[in-house]
Amino acid sequence: MTDLHSFTPREIVSELDRYIVGQGDAKRAVAIALRNRWRRQQVPEDLRDEIAPKNIIMIGPTGVGKTEIARRLARLAQAPFIKVEASKFTEVGYVGRDVESIVRDLTDLAVNLVAEEERRGVQAKAEERAEERILDALLPHPSSTTGFQQVPEGGETRERLRAMLRRGELDQRDIEVEVADGAMPNLSIFTPQGVEELGVQMKDMLGNIFPQRTRRRSMKVPAAREAFAAEEAGRLVDMDRVRELAVQRVEQSGIVFLDEIDKVAAGAQGGRSGPDVSREGVQRDLLPIVEGSTVQTKHGPVRTDHILFVAAGAFHVAKPSDLIPELQGRFPIRVELSSLTRDDFVRILSEPRNSLVRQYTALLATEQVEVEFKDDGVQAIAEIAANVNERTDDIGARRLYTVMEKLLEDVSFDAPDLAGTRLVVDEAQVRERLGGLVEDEDLSRFIL
Repeated sequence: MTDLHSFTPREIVSELDRYIVGQGDAKRAVAIALRNRWRRQQVPEDLRDEIAPKNIIMIGPTGVGKTEIARRLARLAQAPFIKVEASKFTEVGYVGRDVESIVRDLTDLAVNLVAEEERRGVQAKAEERAEERILDALLPHPSSTTGFQQVPEGGETRERLRAMLRRGELDQRDIEVEVADGAMPNLSIFTPQGVEELGVQMKDMLGNIFPQRTRRRSMKVPAAREAFAAEEAGRLVDMDRVRELAVQRVEQSGIVFLDEIDKVAAGAQGGRSGPDVSREGVQRDLLPIVEGSTVQTKHGPVRTDHILFVAAGAFHVAKPSDLIPELQGRFPIRVELSSLTRDDFVRILSEPRNSLVRQYTALLATEQVEVEFKDDGVQAIAEIAANVNERTDDIGARRLYTVMEKLLEDVSFDAPDLAGTRLVVDEAQVRERLGGLVEDEDLSRFIL
């Protein structure tokens, strides 16, 4: 598991502040939840398993940072993280995805994560082996059978070739190599609802029946080195250990972000027929996973007792209290995210490391077009976005993407012909470009 000792709650909030504007309460809640992960690892083992994660519900309109907070938290923790939409799942017996597939997908992701870490650890050795295979292809010898033994008679020539290879003098040479053929027979397994894992296991089992095929290809030396290195790294990685570590990481530090949790609430009207029954069924199916159960995956059983669940929803129609009481009890921490104001938009445009101003400036700089955003121009963009949100649907910071794209549409299209020019985005230009759209409410609904 990742050592989180170096991150205090204050440092976690500070890191989130670099990418997300405002929403201090939500940042504090997730920072404490992440720090508690490390705290739990420090307590005596007999008490450790008794400490349950403090799951969180984030309540707020779309576009205010709910998903981004969870995503940045997972990156900060280097933890397996998956975002799912609760509305995509249905009660067992209905057509739709089984909620246990959340844990299976999270485990698959963790296996890929750990395997990549392990491959990086053996990369140097894999590259050494790849170099030997390239030399074998350049200097074949009938008595060389292993692909890694140097032939005494050609030792001096081989070392000269090795030196040339490392200096890049052979990069334009084409060589015939034998690599694994990635193409496998296409297998489609149809299984009943709720037993998708059986289909996955059957595909794996049937896939192993077919022998690993290889084929000869002609490629440049650098491409061959890359292909050989990837193949050798795969051979050096112990996949049994990878799966064991991945399951452990999911169980101890996995994070599941359940978006649109309000869509599976019964609603304020309290109907108990039709779709409301299915919604309540999804909640009841989610309950054992959030409470703690064992899910069978192709990588082994995975316990969900200590996976952190972060749920989020706008809750425009339903309320958190419309969720079934048992599920409410498994989300003890509730934080409300506020709607974004014009001042928030100004900060979002300019403060974060990945701000839209920096993004568009960097994009157009690739065409040698210099773009400078004046302060009054940024304020005008923020004001327009805030006004459109008030008059139409409030989609939060996502409105800024639409406004910025419309503002710079012509420049982005003509940029290849404008190399060496400089564009200043000030209030006058913003008003000239977008003023008419904002004044025409019907038009702004379609375009902005």
